[in-house]
Amino acid sequence: MCPNCEDFARTVLLLGQLALYADMGSADLDFVESVSSSLAVSLPEPPPGMFPPGYDPDGGPAYPGEDS
Repeated sequence: MCPNCEDFARTVLLLGQLALYADMGSADLDFVESVSSSLAVSLPEPPPGMFPPGYDPDGGPAYPGEDS
C-alpha cells in the first residue's frame, strides 16, 4: 500500500473509532471534540482512484447554512 494510502486509511479508521467512542455513555465529549477536529484537519488527500473520474466534491447540493 502506498504511504499516502496508508495514512488516509489509518486516519479514516481513527475517525470511525472516535465516532464509536463518542456514542458511549461514559465518553469524554470534550476529548472527542478536540481530537476529531485535529484528525479531520490532518486527513491527507484521498489516494488516486478513490473517487470516480470527474468526481467534483463541490458539486453536491447546498446544505442549510451554506452560501449558494
